Amino acid sequence: MTVACLESLTFGLGHLVRAADRLGERLLLLTRDPSYYAYELDRLPDGALDVVVTDTFDVERTADLLRRVPGLRGLISSTDTWTLAGAALTERLGLPSIDPAVLRLTRDKAAVRNRLHDAGLTRARAVEVADPDREARGLLLKETGLPLVLKDTAGTGSQNVWLVRDKGELDAALTEASRRDLKGRLFAEPYFSGPVYSAETLTWDGRTRLLGVSSRLMSPEPQFREEITAFPVAFPGPQRTSLERWLDRVLAAIGYTDRFAHVEFVQTADGPEVVEVNPRIGGALVGEGMCRALGVNVYEAMIEAALGRRPRLMVGDLPGGPAVAFVLGYPAAPGVFSGVVGLDRLPGMPGTPAWYPVKQAGDLIEHLDDSRGYAGIVYAEAETAELATHRAVAAAGALRVLTDPVGREAPGG
Repeated sequence: MTVACLESLTFGLGHLVRAADRLGERLLLLTRDPSYYAYELDRLPDGALDVVVTDTFDVERTADLLRRVPGLRGLISSTDTWTLAGAALTERLGLPSIDPAVLRLTRDKAAVRNRLHDAGLTRARAVEVADPDREARGLLLKETGLPLVLKDTAGTGSQNVWLVRDKGELDAALTEASRRDLKGRLFAEPYFSGPVYSAETLTWDGRTRLLGVSSRLMSPEPQFREEITAFPVAFPGPQRTSLERWLDRVLAAIGYTDRFAHVEFVQTADGPEVVEVNPRIGGALVGEGMCRALGVNVYEAMIEAALGRRPRLMVGDLPGGPAVAFVLGYPAAPGVFSGVVGLDRLPGMPGTPAWYPVKQAGDLIEHLDDSRGYAGIVYAEAETAELATHRAVAAAGALRVLTDPVGREAPGG
């Protein structure tokens, strides 16, 4: 029996293979570029999974390929980029899935904001920016107020997001946005001030379990670059219970009945405000951290959900493990990635720190204002998320991510 995976997040493929094996399934990875998963594939035994190279954006071709897979029982689509393709494939092939219309809704941040506003779960509606002329700008300021955020309805990785604190910044942001190739439409919403978190949840049959909360330490304004994450954040008992109930209402409001969700929110002075709802497990090393901190392979729940079965992770106490934290490693300047200095120091530091590479020597790093710019991740553990953060930051401080100016050949090139 086979479960297909339509692309994957950078990390977690090994856990997914082991989860499939334990559940008696064979994992098939469909990908445009296997090198993207080099770190994970190099650490798996030969033949641990099947890998088929194909144009995963071509839904018709991928559907024809999957129809020829013997014993296909489920499909996993765990990335924002392929969410809609995955929804189309499960619909065409009659595989277990959440309602495709709900998945399409989650990929429209403006529509989600308005749905939550209608349900009384956010203070403001989204305001779409169809024509940024003087009259439209005045209406935008009147309806949204300052500060506000301009962003892409279908954006990912903090790309195409602008903080606007005055009219001058609004003019500059609208001009810049007009030059960008947006994945969706441009819209505005209020800028909610406060610390940012991500709730890692699992929902089945309309009931949501909060598995834990990840911290999301960001770069200083006006950028929204993700820099440090820790899991699990130790919310006091009553506050955690209240948060879990709020998340249950948020997901119910958009019709999200099954599977993992990664819900980004701001803890404001007036309570939590949703930033976005992602219909997947968290990216970077969030999935890895959940496995270690919770003491279970959470990817088994992903396989079970793809098979249309209630995940066992929905109930019962979890064994638990160390708290985790990780720091995204950005270079000081854009250029051609040429390596990392200081990796030899990690074994002598507390928290068993490790470097998880994302870029390979020779890769071009152009953008340092969002998550496209990090070359790897420094990971560490401790008894609490706070202590794990201290250890991960200390380990990251010992490293330097190097780039060469464009046009200069990287070593070994």
